[in-house]
Amino acid sequence: MKRKKGFFSISAVAKMFSVHQQTIRLYEKEGLITPKRSEGNTRLFSDEDVDRLEEIMYLTHQLGINLAGVEMIFKLKKQIRKMQKDMNKLFDETQQELDREAEIPQQAVKTSARGLLKIKQERSATLPALQDEGKVKQDKNLTLENWAVEYDED
Repeated sequence: MKRKKGFFSISAVAKMFSVHQQTIRLYEKEGLITPKRSEGNTRLFSDEDVDRLEEIMYLTHQLGINLAGVEMIFKLKKQIRKMQKDMNKLFDETQQELDREAEIPQQAVKTSARGLLKIKQERSATLPALQDEGKVKQDKNLTLENWAVEYDED
């Protein structure tokens, strides 16, 4: 069951974090958060906005990082996510290429095996005729899996 997404007012968010509404407005002015707006221009904070605000509060109040530092951290995190996405895409493409290249020798082996089997079948079909002419020595161990042809050196 999916949880219905709700929105919080600025007063509810300010109470949640025990900060003044003006502090939240400052974060919005600095571009650190971008809450949606209602038709009446009231700020509507989503769960994602609240999570981001919680991170801002942690960085500023707990770690003592100024707003410019928080902005830089968010930009770096965004770049890292993009690089991770690009690397994952590159790894997937490389794996697909390796899989395609691994199929090439497998197909060559199958083709060669079919060719050898065809030659073996052709030779086994002509083996009785060669035996009748005396060109192949009779061998008790001669089977389709173990066959040999000996030639006279005349």
